Amino acid sequence: MPDALHDEAATAGRWRTDAIYEDMLARLTTARIAPGTRIKPADLQGEYGCSAGTVRDVLLQLSRTGVVRFELQRGFRAAEATPARLADLARMRVLLEQEGACAAMAAGGIDWEARLAAAHHRLVHIERQIVAAADPTPLIELWTSSDRNFHETMLSDCGSPVLLETWGGIYAQFRQQLLPSDELTPDYFPVIVAEHQAVLAAALARDPAALRAAIARHFARHV
Repeated sequence: MPDALHDEAATAGRWRTDAIYEDMLARLTTARIAPGTRIKPADLQGEYGCSAGTVRDVLLQLSRTGVVRFELQRGFRAAEATPARLADLARMRVLLEQEGACAAMAAGGIDWEARLAAAHHRLVHIERQIVAAADPTPLIELWTSSDRNFHETMLSDCGSPVLLETWGGIYAQFRQQLLPSDELTPDYFPVIVAEHQAVLAAALARDPAALRAAIARHFARHV
């Protein structure tokens, strides 16, 4: 979750609703709440210093992104992870990111380029730390946040609020399906570093065909 929200929550002992949402989303998308796990609002109200009703409202919000499932008389559960679901979400990310990135590249100016380069700089710095780390597990949540920021920045000037909103839900579901164990293999991050660099290079070169191809290659292992 964002540091400011976390610090405020820790200081006050009572979490704001937006901070609860961000913290729960982080838990769900980094497998701290494993896919398929039942989630009981009453178990969380003491931790967040709020009513069970507030937690329930947050979980209903999260259900609209697809990372939480709600069933009458059964309550809330983290969405299940399956290879078929991951592949489907990967295909959707390719479609959305290809269209959104090319639109943003056409409309964005030097400010878009600067923001994208800065987001990539932060991301690749963390990725290189992970490659060098004996145990990269503590860095995964920070990497997830930086990865989202890079991809979101790439789409940011696309001019379509609907595309961005749709992409946000798809991204969260994709991250939930892609468990940390899938990423903590010896060859995963060196390849990811090269793929992110290829996406950045194509975007800054203003080459739509190369950008579409780099995005497709980035998700090929999952599709």
